[in-house]
Amino acid sequence: MKIVIQRVKRASVTIEGKVYSSIDAGYLLLVGFSSTDDEEILPLMAKKILELRINEDHQGKMNLSILDTGGEILSVSQFTLYADCRKGRRPSFTGACSPEKASQLYDKFNNILKESGLKVKTGIFQALMEVELINDGPVTVILDSDIILKR
Repeated sequence: MKIVIQRVKRASVTIEGKVYSSIDAGYLLLVGFSSTDDEEILPLMAKKILELRINEDHQGKMNLSILDTGGEILSVSQFTLYADCRKGRRPSFTGACSPEKASQLYDKFNNILKESGLKVKTGIFQALMEVELINDGPVTVILDSDIILKR
C-alpha cells in the first residue's frame, strides 16, 4: 500500500464538471494498493496517517497530528502509484491490485479513518477525477507499507 499525503489548506475532487467532494485544512491522500496487499495493513497505515506529526504547533514546528488539529481528509484512489517505469516508455501496472479487491480495501481503509471522528471524504473509485489542492507548506509525505511494516 502506498499513500501520498499532502497537507492542504483546501482540496477538492471534481467529476464530470461538478465538485463531488471538498475539504478545508487537512490532508489529501492519494491511496494505491499492490497486488499483495490485504486487510491486515489497513489499520496500521490508518494509524500512521492519523498520528503522523506533520502539522505545525504554535512555535512553527511540525509537532501535531491531524487528530490534534482536527483537520479533514480527502482520500482519492490512485492505482498509478504502482506504475512500473523500468522498461520502455509506457508504464506497466501489473503490480497494482485488481480493481475489485482494491475497491474493497479502499472502502475499508476509509471507514477506518472515519472511526477517528475526523471528517473524511472521498472521490469515486475508478472515476475520471480532477483533483485540486492548495498544498500547505508545501508538505508532502510518501508512505509505503513495505517500508513502514518491513515486509
